[in-house]
Amino acid sequence: MLQQFIQRPVLSFVIAILITLLGVLSLMVLPISQYPDVVPPTVQVTAVYPGASAEVVQKTVAVPLEEQINGVDNMMYMTSQCANDGSCVITVYFEVGTDPDMATVNTQNRAQRAFNVLPAEVKQGGVITMKRNPSILMLYPLTSTDTAYNFEFLSNYAEINIINVLKRINGVGDVSLLGGDNYSMRIWLNPERMAGLSITTDDVSNAIRDQNLEAAAGAIGKNPAAPGQELSYIIRAEGRLKTVDEFSNIIIKTKSDGSIVRMDDIARVELGLMTYDVRTRFNQKPAPFIAVYQAPGSNATQVRADCNATLEELASHFPPGLEYEVGLDTVEFVDASIEEVLKTLLEAFILVFIVVFVFLQDWRATLIPAVTVPVSLIGALAAFSLFGFSINMLTLFALVLAIGIVVDDAIVVLEAVQEKIDEKGMSPL
Repeated sequence: MLQQFIQRPVLSFVIAILITLLGVLSLMVLPISQYPDVVPPTVQVTAVYPGASAEVVQKTVAVPLEEQINGVDNMMYMTSQCANDGSCVITVYFEVGTDPDMATVNTQNRAQRAFNVLPAEVKQGGVITMKRNPSILMLYPLTSTDTAYNFEFLSNYAEINIINVLKRINGVGDVSLLGGDNYSMRIWLNPERMAGLSITTDDVSNAIRDQNLEAAAGAIGKNPAAPGQELSYIIRAEGRLKTVDEFSNIIIKTKSDGSIVRMDDIARVELGLMTYDVRTRFNQKPAPFIAVYQAPGSNATQVRADCNATLEELASHFPPGLEYEVGLDTVEFVDASIEEVLKTLLEAFILVFIVVFVFLQDWRATLIPAVTVPVSLIGALAAFSLFGFSINMLTLFALVLAIGIVVDDAIVVLEAVQEKIDEKGMSPL
């Protein structure tokens, strides 16, 4: 069989060219990541029970969801984390190779079964199910060059104007805000004033719930109408309250003498963040972090470039004094690995040429490793694609080892062939 390749050099050249083309095509589509895809796919189920302790959240939210999610297809195990801010995060781990999209759909269907037994506050906020890559690809801190913008403004600006744009980039699995949160109307109750007016926290909650809602106000003049009625009007209510003054004017109670107790009589109302549990800083300045997670099977280098280009475009519309920086770039490790592989490959070529030409004194023998080494290494990329590998730090390390093996074999084979030709007078064919 091997004799056929020696006696038919054209066939050997054609096969070498095909291997090289397959390797080049594979290089164009191979995903790039820091580590190989050996981590089990994960799906996160998130719910929030405002005002509840971790123990209450565990009993009323985590347990019902876990009972329904347990046993979903290809599931290995799951973990849950409940915090005193009312949050519940259930992470479901699936077998390696499971389609993350199907795992998300199956988990969502299981979580919906527990929806009816969840508290009303949790239902109102919703139960969010999403696939999540556990490793962060990029971190972008959003900072203010002066004191013009506080932490609350930076968090809200990132949530509204940046995160939604980054989520639309191809290859981005998820984008989240670390250390910040959405704007929220915070009501600080005065227990002494409430006790003096015989008002409970339930009275305050009910008043907010009844007066802060979107109502269908109806219409005037719609059919059936009186004869001759030609005009009709759609009634538009103001809807949900938006400002501090509007919340301060919520009516809590009407006393027997006809006087009205409003929200600002028993509480201080202000606009702030939903939670203050985590505050982040960058270079000693308050800064929320925008975390970008890579989608499975995507090209980390391309995702990084697209995110940087998108943020560069968005930065041109930032308010004066607002800027972003690159706080963490995990792709740098992959870039450094690729650079070292190329450097090793170049050094190997030079050493092979020198060794072969100096010791064999034959330029034709020198051309053989010049052709075989690139074909072997580029062809290895086709094997990457065939076996579902990605370009990562481990496969690049394997490629460096392959360079040494191929170079050593090329030199040994050439020396053995040249020795038989020179000493024994054998023909190359």
